[in-house]
Amino acid sequence: MNADRLRPVVLTLAAGALAAVLTGCQQGGAAAGGAAPSAPAASTAAPGSAGSAGSGGGGTPTAAPTGAPTAAPTVAPVVKEPAAPKTSEPVPAPKPKSTAPAPACVDSTPGPDDVDPDEFALYRIEELDGSTGKVNLVVRHGAWGCGSADSDGGPFVVTGEESRWALDQAAYVTATNPIVAGTENQRIGVQELIDWVDAHPDSGLVFRYETGGDGAIHRLEEVFTP
Repeated sequence: MNADRLRPVVLTLAAGALAAVLTGCQQGGAAAGGAAPSAPAASTAAPGSAGSAGSGGGGTPTAAPTGAPTAAPTVAPVVKEPAAPKTSEPVPAPKPKSTAPAPACVDSTPGPDDVDPDEFALYRIEELDGSTGKVNLVVRHGAWGCGSADSDGGPFVVTGEESRWALDQAAYVTATNPIVAGTENQRIGVQELIDWVDAHPDSGLVFRYETGGDGAIHRLEEVFTP
């Protein structure tokens, strides 16, 4: 009876011992096997070197320097040199201005450039309708001729055809010899001038004139001739 009761206990202990033995064998076999593979050796190349860049190792990239940024280079302004003057052709010197006075008289029939625009010779006066307030002076333009050395002056040389200029009947008119006595200009009326010219047609007395805004002569002054 005692032997039958002890048999299960013995079997249980034997099974536990056997399991312990098997477990120890498995651990021993693993210890006896080859050592675990070691980790690859760290590369001794400096980060960012050509060797590490060429390998596919994927190392940590080198950080950018943290210093102050470099200033941009200063650009000097471009100064253009003045172009040198061409020397292939000589530059002509400026012509000196003529200091000779303009001719005061003409020796022959005056041309268009010689005609005095402010003077004419008076030949006749044509009366118009009184309502116009004007009369027509029949005149010829010209220029002063050169007189001889022993004369007091040259004659007034006319050119071109006769023309007619309106004279306002209220114009300022002066006359001298032979219209009035004396060599100084004296003021006369337009009617007095008309009377003298009618009595001495084609005398050719020289007058200086000025026109007004209506184109008619408003000032008429005789030029004294000796």
